[in-house]
Amino acid sequence: MLRTPTGGAGHGTATADDRAMSIGAVLLQLRDEFPEVTISKIRFLEAEGLVEPQRTPSGYRKFRPDDVERLAQVLRMQRDHYLPLKVIREHLDALARGEQASLPSAGGQRDLTDGSWDAESGRATAARIGRVELLAAAEVTESELEEWESYGLVAPTAEGGYDAETVTVAKLVADLGRFGLEPRHLRAMRGAAEREAGLIEQVVAPLRRHRNPQTRAHAEATAKELAELSVRLHSAFVQTALGIRLH
Repeated sequence: MLRTPTGGAGHGTATADDRAMSIGAVLLQLRDEFPEVTISKIRFLEAEGLVEPQRTPSGYRKFRPDDVERLAQVLRMQRDHYLPLKVIREHLDALARGEQASLPSAGGQRDLTDGSWDAESGRATAARIGRVELLAAAEVTESELEEWESYGLVAPTAEGGYDAETVTVAKLVADLGRFGLEPRHLRAMRGAAEREAGLIEQVVAPLRRHRNPQTRAHAEATAKELAELSVRLHSAFVQTALGIRLH
């Protein structure tokens, strides 16, 4: 549930202009539900016509509460239904016109590797999705996905299809690509991540081989905690190298 700013006591009812938010305030509000959203993502959605914030005379964006809610709807439909932006825009525009538009499927089909789909929730019931859903989630073409695969940035599972982690990687690769970072640049990041994973594996491998089930379970929890710490350290190193103040 998105939090909508309200006027304080004694100020009466807030006007639409009073409640308009900067893009930074919108980001903070959306991150409660969408931790991975970025300012560049919001700007991209604006460029694609999914939201049209007002502009001040100085050119700053001002988002109304209904703009924020529309952004949340777009992000939910991407996350939960793997729909391309064109389909999402057409669906929301139809609803805005008062039409009873049903939620379309990604690419007009369900390309799940095990054919499992929950029609009521609109979610895949399996841990894997098919190629069509991945293309829709990352908003890329078949040729772009093939290039990512050739550089080892994404790959299907041994059983076929793509797991949730691969979907996250694909979305991030797509976002970085909009800044001009090509797969050949990102391959070094993949290599660094694999080296970090190797270090973590050295720590937890003895625990995973233990005969006690509780010890093996502890190994998985330890691996997850080490991975989170590794990500935080990597982020701190990058921001420090760029001279970005950490909060």
